[in-house]
Amino acid sequence: MPDSIHAVCPKCQAINRVQTGRLDSGPVCGKCRAPILAPHPITLTAANFDVFLAKSDLPVLVDFWAPWCGPCRGMAPAYDQAAAMLHPRVILAKCDTQEEAAIANRMRIQGVPTLALFLGGKEKARISGARSAADIVGWVRQNV
Repeated sequence: MPDSIHAVCPKCQAINRVQTGRLDSGPVCGKCRAPILAPHPITLTAANFDVFLAKSDLPVLVDFWAPWCGPCRGMAPAYDQAAAMLHPRVILAKCDTQEEAAIANRMRIQGVPTLALFLGGKEKARISGARSAADIVGWVRQNV
């Protein structure tokens, strides 16, 4: 891993340079002072989706889900647990395909829940279906 990485602030979308040795110390945004790397999933919308994928040096795992989907709701606690287990080396995010239909169409999401792992702004791997926290963490580690 390089000496520093770029991380996008989930609050103001400012791009921050963070020393890799300080990832575990709870870095805050230089612009708005909000925590940059939280141990829980962030919400991606049309306003921040492209910035997070393109500007984050850390891997970004996106859970494409829908509020009407039972398996999506059932997997939510496991996804939260996976976020805590992968923190701060992987950013976990959620994208509501009902609210963000244009993103879902552009990403060719055929069913929910779908997990997509992005590295350097490009999709590296994708898997569909509800998973346990251990399955999510194992799959991410296998693909990073």
